[in-house]
Amino acid sequence: MSQLDFMMITASPEVAAFIEQHGVARIFLDQEVLGKAERQGHLNTHKASHSLEEIAAVARVLTKAELMVRVNPLNPHSQVEIDVALECGAQRLMLPMFTTRREVEVFLTLVAQRVPVTFLAETPQALARLPDWLPLLWPGRDEVHIGLNDLSLGMGLDFLFEPLAGRLLDHAAERLNTAGIRWGVGGIARIGQGELLAETVLGEHVRLGSQWVILSRAFNQGANTPSQLMETLDFSAEIAKLRDFEARWRHASADALMANLEQLAACAYRIGRRGEGV
Repeated sequence: MSQLDFMMITASPEVAAFIEQHGVARIFLDQEVLGKAERQGHLNTHKASHSLEEIAAVARVLTKAELMVRVNPLNPHSQVEIDVALECGAQRLMLPMFTTRREVEVFLTLVAQRVPVTFLAETPQALARLPDWLPLLWPGRDEVHIGLNDLSLGMGLDFLFEPLAGRLLDHAAERLNTAGIRWGVGGIARIGQGELLAETVLGEHVRLGSQWVILSRAFNQGANTPSQLMETLDFSAEIAKLRDFEARWRHASADALMANLEQLAACAYRIGRRGEGV
């Protein structure tokens, strides 16, 4: 299987141009605002809404990486949101917070095959109904990303990696892999960082067959220029560390991958218990 592809959120054209030359295959801009603050206001997650001007500015500088824009969940203004994002240079759109096959159908109709779509499966309903809506997607074009923040909230869990710990994504992964739909899950910190170490999370990506992951804010830290970015980290070296651990997992045995899952689960449940309030 090919290497994991990395995507990263940045509205800086300078940073986008730099990171696409250093291993980032997709630049991710976000226009989702409807309901997000209410759902995630208590979490330390990305909540900025990028402007159309920012989308256009990033689109103008990219030569290799794909520009993906997350729009709002389906709403009366979706057609306008889609059209304007495409006019500004979006090469792929992402639909968040859907729950039904009908929403997938409507969104595909509104996009009208102008660009590929990534469906952000981040509700328990979307995950449970995946066999129902997955046949609507085009293999090799449309994709799925499983969003752990809202999925864990929707399940009433206390830590975003608990769905992985409970092997709740195994069935979805098998379905996606069998259907030939490229997919990814969640985000990842730098090697040696994160409450749940990035190297442990990488092992689960390999076990499940995930093909995409979002580089967390640990790779950006609000930098607006490459020089600001490099003040806090050696970006190329950090990407190389991820690749090194990924390669180790790809050569690991099935038993080693299961042992890593057990380690991930023990850590995730331990972190989750902190939020139980008892």
